[in-house]
Amino acid sequence: MDFHEVRFPTSLSFGSVGGPERRTEIVTLTNGFEERNTPWAHSRRRYDAGVSMRSLDDVETLIAFFEARQGQLYGFRWKDWSDYKSCAASAEPDFADQSMGLGDGISADWQILKTYQSGGMNYVRPITKPVAGTVKVAIAGDPLVESIHYTVDTANGIVTFDHPPDEGAEITAGYEFDVPVRFDTERIQTSVASFQAGDVPSVPIVEVRV
Repeated sequence: MDFHEVRFPTSLSFGSVGGPERRTEIVTLTNGFEERNTPWAHSRRRYDAGVSMRSLDDVETLIAFFEARQGQLYGFRWKDWSDYKSCAASAEPDFADQSMGLGDGISADWQILKTYQSGGMNYVRPITKPVAGTVKVAIAGDPLVESIHYTVDTANGIVTFDHPPDEGAEITAGYEFDVPVRFDTERIQTSVASFQAGDVPSVPIVEVRV
């Protein structure tokens, strides 16, 4: 997959609008009841970076980033300011924030996960773009040391332990993360006159599967 491990300028993503999208197929039966199904196991996020442009310097930075990615050709990292931590927005990531599963004594590679819970239901999201230096991991409540007890592949969110976790031992982690995205447009249309008048360009961004 064509992907650049570079983050969209956070000063420009701050103030953008967007969030998760779900696809649901709904069939209304003759009796008025509905049958609902989804072809997507995971949600897909969409954003608009245009609303966060505050100056012509910002527009110039956007154009440079767009050209370097060759438009839609290369994906990149995006900081979703409304959801970029393993913990609450007001807290700091801790090794006990999220469960990655229970050890089996065999597997050394484990995917970083984030669980969303509400009303007794939950959704488990694979985290594929953790931020380097922010991942904290523990086994059975005992904090580990990165580069000694485990390594993190920040390109796919895989934690590799030096020894497979014991069977039944819970693996937990805390971290910050980015969303893998690409531009969802082939053009950036700007006008100095309209921008100064308060009309900002639309810059659609869409999450990609990695």
